[in-house]
Amino acid sequence: MAELERPERLQIMLNADELAALENWRFEKRMPSRSAAVRELLRRGLASDGFLTAEQGIKSQDFGILPGAGNGDGAAGGSSD
Repeated sequence: MAELERPERLQIMLNADELAALENWRFEKRMPSRSAAVRELLRRGLASDGFLTAEQGIKSQDFGILPGAGNGDGAAGGSSD
């Protein structure tokens, strides 16, 4: 069996309005999945709090929360929901 790029699973509960907001943001930003959208929002939230330094030139495929997370080369890639 192939090893998962992201073996840790995080489950969250959302109400209908929160889910609609997430989905609307996801589609506006052309994110490939809910998981990618949530990771990007977490990364942005952590960066705005000064936890991370936002990198310039980051590609849309780089949806990891922490630098180097994901496939081992700094690019996290997409994931399926």
